[in-house]
Amino acid sequence: MRDRSNMGLKLHLVLFYTFLYVPILVLMALSFNRAGLPTVWTGFSLEWYGKLFTADPILSAARNTLIVALISTVLATIIGTLLAVGVETRRNSSVLDAVLFAPMIIPDIVLAIALLSFFTLLNMTLGLHSIILSHVVFNIAFVVAVVRTRMRNFDHSILEASADLGASEFTTFRRILLPAIAPGVIAGALLSFTLSVDEFIIAFFTAGAGQSSTTLPMQIYAMIRFGVTPEINAMATIVMFVSFTLVFFAQRTDKEVFSR
Repeated sequence: MRDRSNMGLKLHLVLFYTFLYVPILVLMALSFNRAGLPTVWTGFSLEWYGKLFTADPILSAARNTLIVALISTVLATIIGTLLAVGVETRRNSSVLDAVLFAPMIIPDIVLAIALLSFFTLLNMTLGLHSIILSHVVFNIAFVVAVVRTRMRNFDHSILEASADLGASEFTTFRRILLPAIAPGVIAGALLSFTLSVDEFIIAFFTAGAGQSSTTLPMQIYAMIRFGVTPEINAMATIVMFVSFTLVFFAQRTDKEVFSR
């Protein structure tokens, strides 16, 4: 009976991964199709990747994406780490937890409209800076969640011992707490970068007009409205490869967090 149950679970797992990843694998394969046709394979070719890296709008969008992702990741990681430390060293509050994790639960389009309304209320000109601020707001909650997970496995009595020995709060944070939670901070930063690279809805609502504030997901959306082309397949393949790589390293870092 148990063997049948195990076989059923394995079959369910195989079907699940097949349904999830076969379309992605097909898309990746078509990005190497010489003819660029979705139905006929005419041979292996890197032609579409070459055209992709010579298209100025795509390169500009990729550069904007990297700028937004790097700056928002740094800011979200710093703010999220300090916020996690502050929350974990204070009394637990379900209300505070709900406020902190609200950006993770609220639908992206609701958060995007709220941020756009806030920027409009401030009469702020939209552009890369507004996208960066929006991504920081969105990513902070994820950094806080990862860092707090690490801190809950940390022996807080070490901090008390450091204070008893005369170390200042900054010295204790820099030389004891930060090295201990560093794997969680790195995992949170990698997750934040991945989410920022892939995020579309918030960037779409909070970006200004023109190519100067167009990110890569926005460029893909603009191109796909006229049909899926081989260049889009190649671009999507690169984006997925980068995302999977970052998620893999984030998970590896997370495993290190829990193994300590």
